[in-house]
Amino acid sequence: MITKTMRGLAAAALTILPLLSAAPAQAAEPLSLADAVQQLPLAAESREGYQRTSFKHWVDADKDSCNTRMEVLIAESRVKPTIEGACKVNGGEWYSYYDGFTLTAPGGLDIDHMVPLAEAWDSGASSWTAARREAYANDLDADRSLVAVTARSNRSKSDQDPSTWLPPLADARCTYATDWVATKLRWGLSIDQAEAEALTELAEGCGQETVQYEPAT
Repeated sequence: MITKTMRGLAAAALTILPLLSAAPAQAAEPLSLADAVQQLPLAAESREGYQRTSFKHWVDADKDSCNTRMEVLIAESRVKPTIEGACKVNGGEWYSYYDGFTLTAPGGLDIDHMVPLAEAWDSGASSWTAARREAYANDLDADRSLVAVTARSNRSKSDQDPSTWLPPLADARCTYATDWVATKLRWGLSIDQAEAEALTELAEGCGQETVQYEPAT
């Protein structure tokens, strides 16, 4: 997985179409952001029973000694990262597209789940198997389903959806809305009314943004 993506370049440019993947078989045709929002099922959310431990994350799924966090750091570094030991990233260059900061020390970065684990639980993941929740929490098969961003921006976001939190960098918001919608479509997750209204309003101002995804397996 280390060599198959260069998502850092995509995040820095903010112009690469995310090739994201939501529920069974064939790749979906590109949709306008507005149309993609309309594809998302509307449903009330419930956090009953949620525990973060329900989503096993930062695993080494391909047994190459690099866990999911390290895989994302390696993939998104805009320069060749420095790695020590079996797979500990201790240097590189990362662009946090939420707030426009560039960092060279991985300690200042969090790996953000584009749709937070709690939000995923609220919007459908509560009914998933443990294996599917683990796959979601470690999704390296889609650009920006997981993204390296400043710890400050990630913790500001917490488990909020776009109705209550958007990236502080205004120029990042259309990309963020596109990534959010694509992740929800990829995994077959729903949206609630406030979220739908916020995404619809964002889509109206995002011009020709399009969403392309493939269903998660």
